Amino acid sequence: MGMAASQARFLGLTARKTNVEYEGQQINQQRTSLSNQSANYYNDLLGMTVPVPPSVDNFTKTVYTFDDGALSNTITGMIAQADGTYTVSYLRKWTDDFSIVSAAPSVITRSGNEDAPKYSIGAKELRSLGSTINGYDKDGNYTGDDEYLKSLGTKTEIEKLIEEEKQYLELLKKNFGGDSWFVRYVKDTSTGEYIPYFYNQNEVRTSSYDGNNHSLSDIHSYTIGSATRQEEVKALTDCKIEKDSTGRYINITFPELENGKPKKNSDGSIIYGPTYSLTTNTITDQAAYDDAMNQYEYEKYEYDQAINDINSKIEIIQAQDKNLELRLKQLDTEQDAISQEMEAIQKVIDKNTESTFKTFG
Repeated sequence: MGMAASQARFLGLTARKTNVEYEGQQINQQRTSLSNQSANYYNDLLGMTVPVPPSVDNFTKTVYTFDDGALSNTITGMIAQADGTYTVSYLRKWTDDFSIVSAAPSVITRSGNEDAPKYSIGAKELRSLGSTINGYDKDGNYTGDDEYLKSLGTKTEIEKLIEEEKQYLELLKKNFGGDSWFVRYVKDTSTGEYIPYFYNQNEVRTSSYDGNNHSLSDIHSYTIGSATRQEEVKALTDCKIEKDSTGRYINITFPELENGKPKKNSDGSIIYGPTYSLTTNTITDQAAYDDAMNQYEYEKYEYDQAINDINSKIEIIQAQDKNLELRLKQLDTEQDAISQEMEAIQKVIDKNTESTFKTFG
């Protein structure tokens, strides 16, 4: 190879080596940037709060109850006083066996003229609740067609029924509204007892009827049945509560009341009534626990989704870094090849220089 050609080749390889070094530096900078991004993602992972499932213990409380005859009582508050007594609030519940409750709805039939229609269920005509009943013979015996009224027999018994119906009417007005109500009596075949069923006259009269004068929708019905009643006694003072060795409440004694206040002896001491045994119950607010569990499941889903998103981004960065690493190895191989060739050319140049400028052997 001639001197000029060797020099040109050497300069070309030098330029190429410089470019390879520059490209390698660029790749290292890109890998450093990717490393910083990956570190940021890992920091995000470390900063995330892992959702914690709710504990059923957080939705469970201890409730104390006691029975007073037919009344079931649940203590809702106990505040200790400096003199050792307690101010107690409790909820009392009982079953009212003669309450007005909802019954199965009925299809009602309308008949008669439009100005004064009659209403019936099957063959049984509805009667205005608490209305006067006519149809007696000279001895006061009922002579009409109503099966239930026939079973009562005399006018005296029927008048007692009317007075009872007026009380039903007041209860219906109080609980369900409406000034006027219909009634029909249905015989219980197992007991032989007649059971009243009540219908709001306004609902009956304003309902829509088809071409056969049957109500297009079922009419609400009410009857006599059992219902749970409750009332809360608030802040009853001077109560005595006894504990066992574990600190659990076991007995409660209430003061006798006079005009809503504890009754006292002539010396000012409080007169106490009977002592009731307290029953300990553990109650879990299942609805609140279910809501908390649903919230946890939602937060866990969001957490898992965020973890998956970050892991996907890290995987992309790792793949990019792997490609850059392979490219850097290629450049390193190319750099070695260039260096070896440059060394060979340098030897040729040195030899040419020596042979060209050497005058004497």
